[in-house]
Amino acid sequence: MNLIDDYTSTVLPLKNDYEGEVKAVLTSCNHNIGNRKSVLYLHGFVDYFFHPHLGESFNKNGYDFYALDLRKYGRSLMPHQHPNYCRNINEYFDEISISIQKIKENDCPLYLLAHSTGGLTASCYMNSGERKSDIDGVILNSPFLDFNQSKLEKIITPIFAGIMSKISNYSKIEGALSPAYAESIHKDYFGLWDFNLEWKPIHGFPTYFIWIKAISEAQKSLSNSNIRVPILILHSSGSVKLKKYSKEAMSNDIVLNIHDIIRVGQKLGNQVTLKRINNAQHDVFLSSHKVREKAFSAMFKWLENIH
Repeated sequence: MNLIDDYTSTVLPLKNDYEGEVKAVLTSCNHNIGNRKSVLYLHGFVDYFFHPHLGESFNKNGYDFYALDLRKYGRSLMPHQHPNYCRNINEYFDEISISIQKIKENDCPLYLLAHSTGGLTASCYMNSGERKSDIDGVILNSPFLDFNQSKLEKIITPIFAGIMSKISNYSKIEGALSPAYAESIHKDYFGLWDFNLEWKPIHGFPTYFIWIKAISEAQKSLSNSNIRVPILILHSSGSVKLKKYSKEAMSNDIVLNIHDIIRVGQKLGNQVTLKRINNAQHDVFLSSHKVREKAFSAMFKWLENIH
């Protein structure tokens, strides 16, 4: 499959926010049938949907597939907006609810598949989102449930972010993200995948302190998480911090710490399954062919068992 021939995107108009006009974009696979189980995919930070093989795999296994570019990301990014900017994670709930409503018109089971920061957003939505009861299961692919920092840094970071965001809503850090992960997945560097470098730059976008504050608050809210549907958490077998690309990036999560994912993830609800995928990258479905096939196999086996 490819994004041009096999997918169709629909603009979801949203209520204006503090930056003006807002939209989100829902992409659907052209091979969807419309009367079977469905999956809605949520991307991560400095990210958007560029994974046609995901939809292909779900279609082959009997699922319709949809993906949402959240406001200010990817296809939804508008010229007047600050890329990937938010002041509260709940801002994304509107487009998630609208997407769920559209997909659920077929009245079939619906599952959320969410990666990294999308995994945090999905977890928060499943605790307080308007249409959370329409979701039958959640798959979290290396969810961003805690900052990949030392204990001291985890205390200091939200405090400092709170102070800086009060000075200016748009105070930011340039170059906060290492290019190593993007280089490990893009075909022009060391990876296998093609994506729009204007929507997902190798060096990322500026990181706004108010975004850090919003993420911290969302993560803290999960201390009371009570997600009532089955949850599958996929994560790598190892994690390494890299400032520059090395071969370790091809077989480890170099964005998040897998021990944080396990520690927080196992408490998200009372039906949590943790699945370690050996030698996976941060996005397990962008790993090498052999590794991602193991991830697909584990995911579809889990889906089959929860029916």
